[in-house]
Amino acid sequence: MIIYQATKRDFLNHAFKDDIEDVVSSHYRHATGHGAGPSEIRAWSASLLQMAKVLQDDDIPEQAGIAIEYQVPQTSKRIDFLITGLDADRQPKVVIVELKQWSEARVSDKDGIIWARRGGRVGETEGAHPSYQAWSYAALLRDFNAAVEDDALELRPCAYLHSYPARDGVIDHAAYSPHLARAPLFVKNERAKLQAFIRQHVRHGDDRNLLYRIEHGRIRPSKMLSEAVAGLLQGKSEFILVDDQKLVYESVLKVATNSSTGNKQVIIIQGGPGTGKSVVALNLLGALLARGKNARYVSKNAAPRAVYEAKLTGSVKKSRISNLFSGSGAFTEAAADAFDVLIVDEAHRLNEKSGLYSNLGENQIKELIHASRCTVFFVDDDQRVTLADIGDAQALRRWAHSMDADVTELALASQFRCSGSDGYLAWLDDVLEIRQTANPVFEDAGYDLRVLDSPEALHRLIEQRNVASNKARVVAGYCWSWPSKKDPKADDIVIDMPDGHSYRRQWNLGTDGSLWIVAPESVAQVGCIHTCQGLEVDYVGVIIGPDLVYRDDRIQVVPDARAKSDKSIRGLKSWMKRDPHTAGQLADRIIKNTYRTLMTRGMKGCYVYCCDPALADYLRSRMSLNQDAPVLD
Repeated sequence: MIIYQATKRDFLNHAFKDDIEDVVSSHYRHATGHGAGPSEIRAWSASLLQMAKVLQDDDIPEQAGIAIEYQVPQTSKRIDFLITGLDADRQPKVVIVELKQWSEARVSDKDGIIWARRGGRVGETEGAHPSYQAWSYAALLRDFNAAVEDDALELRPCAYLHSYPARDGVIDHAAYSPHLARAPLFVKNERAKLQAFIRQHVRHGDDRNLLYRIEHGRIRPSKMLSEAVAGLLQGKSEFILVDDQKLVYESVLKVATNSSTGNKQVIIIQGGPGTGKSVVALNLLGALLARGKNARYVSKNAAPRAVYEAKLTGSVKKSRISNLFSGSGAFTEAAADAFDVLIVDEAHRLNEKSGLYSNLGENQIKELIHASRCTVFFVDDDQRVTLADIGDAQALRRWAHSMDADVTELALASQFRCSGSDGYLAWLDDVLEIRQTANPVFEDAGYDLRVLDSPEALHRLIEQRNVASNKARVVAGYCWSWPSKKDPKADDIVIDMPDGHSYRRQWNLGTDGSLWIVAPESVAQVGCIHTCQGLEVDYVGVIIGPDLVYRDDRIQVVPDARAKSDKSIRGLKSWMKRDPHTAGQLADRIIKNTYRTLMTRGMKGCYVYCCDPALADYLRSRMSLNQDAPVLD
């Protein structure tokens, strides 16, 4: 999606004859359905006028294409400024300009990271160097938009710090040389050099033709983490780390590399669905192994570990695979500092006790910190889905301090799931009443969200979506028992419809187990929270069971509607007798978190069927998109 596009001639008219920020704001509202924030408008006012001055060069063609705020497909990232045209040999070129208003900066000792004041009330913070940022955005565009390769579009990224007085040995420090080589940087007194850079690549106008190709380019299938795990562990750059991902990665590497002496180190990284927690975790595992560190990936959930291990089979020795991945209950007897680094993914799923009967050890958080010089916890408090989950950020901090560990806290915010739709995630939190947000109505046309009238229609749609790449699955709340465990022919999930037909399917837990999400035939089955948390598909179909309903103008949970075999709220009834208020709050959060997690497994779309018709009507009332769209477009 491009917010604003024009020829150079029209852009200069808007910049010098109108208020360019008002023009772009109008385009922004038209494209997104809502207005831009004050800080963004101020940034447009300052930076776009400077770019207009740069483009006041007679040798930059009048018909060159100009784009402002291009959202890279499948991400929440937007490229500030693009200039398109043909070079002297009539080859298509796209100049990407990352714009900054900085006037000063400070060198960081982390690769591709720099200190600067980045706007708002926050003071100086670390973040990606502008040249790294420009290059990484260009790499994302190349990865996700097939038009770049199909039409042989050559991308030329650069950064323009129009308020930075001059080169000072900081912004262009030798440590940043590799990044400056890939994306040159220009400061305030180098407008002429930037003009020369643009002229070098854009000699002839294209009348926005290249922008049309980019805007309508085929979106490449998203790379699944499970498919890239072998490359990551071999040190290959399977994913481009951008912005906060890059900062978190470099920050952890620095702490982990220097953790051999002194206090224990605990790093707590908070991030919601699709922010790249597992991508960063596996990148770190590969980098630490390459540096000779005794590192291990840990997760409570068996499903991600099983999928990663299956993908490694044949490329990595089985004995080595078993040394790379571990469950969270494997450290009850571990010696102190037995590991250099433990990377704990989905830390919110940690339990107090370990073992099949929950009778081993004292506390998994304590045991993990005890076993490692540096323990890295990736956590999302809003993905706690059982009463036994105790790994929230507050508990991680408490245990770290009790063990005299130094604590570093970081955050991941960039959205790389749900088509990069921050709006969808904010809407989901609002509609499920997890937290109030500024997104009461779902308006994002970039993410395929639908509420279906029957579970059969939902499953049929998922099966159609699955044909192309085996990346679509149906999941459900745990509201049905598991008779097929004893009788392979029995139906587990049975939903009787008003027309007399019944939807009948089996849980995935029998044949494929933890590999359900990648097993080719498992699209016919239904998954649950235990075999999909921490994993992703292109399209997810979610059956919301009778444990979530809409009554008295609000969404309510019905814990008794959960299957008796479901262990996620085991002990709730006795807790209700002791402390009904606290127990009720916990049940409400766990059930809502479960559906929040299920509804964020799909990177391109989520299709929903509600057992409660009133809930289906309510969800539709909170969506502005046309729900009469064909089942498969």
